[in-house]
Amino acid sequence: MPMVKGERVAILLCTFNGERYLPRQLDSILAQDHKDWVIYVSDDGSTDGTLSILQSYQQRLESGRLVILQGPRAGYAANFMSLLHQRADGDHYYAFCDQDDCWDPDKLSRALAWMRLQPADVPALYCGRTRLMNNDEQTIGYSPLFGREPSFRNALTQSLAGGNTMLINASGHALMARTPPGVRVQSHDWWAYLLVTACGGRVHYDSKPSLGYRQHGENLIGSNAGMRDRLARLWHMLEGNYREWNDANLALLQPFDASLTPENRLVLALFKGMRGTGFFKRLSSLVRGGFYRQTLAGNVGMVVAVALRRF
Repeated sequence: MPMVKGERVAILLCTFNGERYLPRQLDSILAQDHKDWVIYVSDDGSTDGTLSILQSYQQRLESGRLVILQGPRAGYAANFMSLLHQRADGDHYYAFCDQDDCWDPDKLSRALAWMRLQPADVPALYCGRTRLMNNDEQTIGYSPLFGREPSFRNALTQSLAGGNTMLINASGHALMARTPPGVRVQSHDWWAYLLVTACGGRVHYDSKPSLGYRQHGENLIGSNAGMRDRLARLWHMLEGNYREWNDANLALLQPFDASLTPENRLVLALFKGMRGTGFFKRLSSLVRGGFYRQTLAGNVGMVVAVALRRF
């Protein structure tokens, strides 16, 4: 596939003790049909052979194609955010990358096909489904298929897609890079979805998977595909964990108030009202705000959680 000038992708790869699966992921990046990319790796203190693997690939590639950095050692979300801050400018697009996935050869080119249609000065985020695979790279399922439109009303209630599926443009990166360094981000992918939609950006959810998401016991974040995962999410919501996560997201949004669209300022005010003290005010704000999750079960759980003040 011919390369379009001005489409360099910064692949933001975070690693931690990933020697078992990392070579396969790196090979899948090298096999991309879009060739204009640079891999920036933030290693979070690996004690296995991860760094040796990275250095061997670094020697194989042209100078500057794979850059190794030290992570903050504060968890996966902080590691990804540190990479965003370190890559302040100079690249056209940014792709989050996990150490144990396997990208389809057209993962980047498919995302770029949509990105080319977006105004450069508007934050834009591409994301989508994942194909679940076992350690033999056999397909064992898919992440949930979401059919409702991405929006700020949805982003306030849930994360839409995994960071490993995401590509953001330079405007989206500049927006995320304004996140104060060192603040706690619950989930870098949820934060990307929330912030881009809040500030009037564009989000595209691709129903066709472009990567294999490896399922194994060392995964930090699950696939959210099975009944057990869905019940776990409902339990977290009713237990009050979502309320804590929403508290954190609202605190993150506060410095960006001036960048929110006028409509989204009103939406945010209703969301805060939905989490207030009065029972009828909470339900009224829920209805007036038009907040929604992507599934019927998720919406039912949200209504119950709001009624019980657990959201």
